[in-house]
Amino acid sequence: MPDDKIENLPPNDRRRFFQSGLSRLLGPLANYIENKLPIELPVFRSRLRPPGALPETAFLETCFRCGSCADACPADAIALLDSHDDQLRGTPYIDPDRRACVICDDLSCMKVCPSGALSLVDRLAIRIGLAKVNDDTCLRSAGEDCTTCVEACPLGEIAIKVGQDGRINVIDPRESGQGCTGCGVCQEQCPTRPGRAIVVQPSDAA
Repeated sequence: MPDDKIENLPPNDRRRFFQSGLSRLLGPLANYIENKLPIELPVFRSRLRPPGALPETAFLETCFRCGSCADACPADAIALLDSHDDQLRGTPYIDPDRRACVICDDLSCMKVCPSGALSLVDRLAIRIGLAKVNDDTCLRSAGEDCTTCVEACPLGEIAIKVGQDGRINVIDPRESGQGCTGCGVCQEQCPTRPGRAIVVQPSDAA
């Protein structure tokens, strides 16, 4: 077949020709990557973890699934995940629609963690996630003078405030050095239903 032009080949033969060439080209590269360069893809959080949690991959590898943090939480904000995935089952998480973290003075969950999956950090350095406001849903967009999220926040205007434009502004700690901890109190207390106008996104995805 070397004397035949590719465009003169039947469609099936042309397809096999290109597939064969592509396989010869990429095969060695794929083998090299698999055998010589094992790459661990990042695992992003899909749920909120308790304060002081390690990055998700390290968290899943380190957590004992013992429930100590949930037992110690004075706000009953930490629940244990019921999942078909063995890697996730029993891991602690926070659902602000159920109960938010209150950034308690004792920082109990971090202190009782026996595995190191939760490390003790200062209250202002907690990064559970970052609150995001849906201005279209927020009652302030409908002309109501609602400041429930600002008043409920454990950190107050350090983390969230009403801006000069009348909208709720969440302070991103990555920009200012301090700000929203992602505790979820704003989400828990937000009066809009069925969906909250302010929702905390996990820290790795914030």
